[in-house]
Amino acid sequence: MSDKPSPLPDWLQRGIVELFPSGDGDALTLDARLHAAERKGKTLRVKLGIDPTGSDIHLGHSILFRKLRAFQDAGHTAVVIIGDFTARIGDPTGKNTTREQLSEEEVEANANTYLAQLGQGESPQNALLDFKTPGRLEVRRNSEWLAGMDLDKVIELLGTTTVGQMLAKEDFGNRYKAGMPISIHEFLYPLLQGYDSVAVKADVELGGTDQKFNIAIGRDLQRHFNQTPQFGLLMPILVGLDGVQKMSKSIGNTVGLAEDPLSMYSKLEKLPDEHVDSYVTLLSDLELDQLPLKSRERQKAMALAITASRHGLPLAKSAQKDAEQLVAGVGDLEADVLETSMAEVNFPAKAFYLVSKLGLCSSSSEARRQILGGGVRLDGDKITDPNLEFADDNILVGKVLQIGKKTFRRLTN
Repeated sequence: MSDKPSPLPDWLQRGIVELFPSGDGDALTLDARLHAAERKGKTLRVKLGIDPTGSDIHLGHSILFRKLRAFQDAGHTAVVIIGDFTARIGDPTGKNTTREQLSEEEVEANANTYLAQLGQGESPQNALLDFKTPGRLEVRRNSEWLAGMDLDKVIELLGTTTVGQMLAKEDFGNRYKAGMPISIHEFLYPLLQGYDSVAVKADVELGGTDQKFNIAIGRDLQRHFNQTPQFGLLMPILVGLDGVQKMSKSIGNTVGLAEDPLSMYSKLEKLPDEHVDSYVTLLSDLELDQLPLKSRERQKAMALAITASRHGLPLAKSAQKDAEQLVAGVGDLEADVLETSMAEVNFPAKAFYLVSKLGLCSSSSEARRQILGGGVRLDGDKITDPNLEFADDNILVGKVLQIGKKTFRRLTN
């Protein structure tokens, strides 16, 4: 039997933008290292860092976790590093100002929310990551090795990189040229994140295309500390629902992992045609040749597959049916819908006030505009009068209020 490594397996190759290094000047390519590990009965340690400066994970984030899960399913060890120490600095990537530093309590609360969304406590079949199978997952906090780092070690890290190298990082370089301030502590972020790779002896690090600099720093530090340098595997930045900008909560073009099946499906099926194939490749296990040829049917197949990957096929199919019923003006919904309490609403309540008070529109005037524009439905029936009055909450309990094409809430008292 030949010991020659085979090409990268399909599960690894799918969707990746770049794998570096290619092998020139390195002892092994990644496919060779995979082959050697399999022959010796060993596993690779695959690192992915979480920056817990927020509390919600959206589909854009999930691309990396899906790739990490693919490594787990192939028998390798996922090393999830919660950057509880580095989050107090804040990743400067993509920022044109110094980020506000978070407290230890804020970071820990965010980290626990992230882990819950990734599937901690759930069966592997229902979770984004496999938390249950022995040897498949390590969850580490980088405060383990960074919080107690002495000044000698910090100086050693600083000595591995020049100011010129730091300014070669696009974000720093742009800010410097524009005369925007760069705090010295921000230069520590890529060094400390890179040292994470040393601490956990990473063989592979996953990241978005905007993380190449930080991953490369990790390789340099591993060489400095006499370790075999990791491979960097870069995944694309997901375009949001608007089809223009990257998926970002601040822009409002996201689909959250925690969203109910109906909201998720309804958002996804409106995705612009030109991004359907990339969503299928990055967020589902479907092959492109399995998709229908007609663009509308491709949208629906994509939305169904991605919703099923998060909620299971039965709930995804119910969501698809419910979405069709809502368009047709039918209100008998099958799928779970996120609930919203009316406890803070004072009855009798006019329609515009109800929508605004529930937080589904930014203001009463915006609620009026939505209603007058035909964008508000109650159990599938369009509300056309902003002053339509509801005497009490009993007549609304259990009904689904729809705002636009993507927001659904089941009303509770």
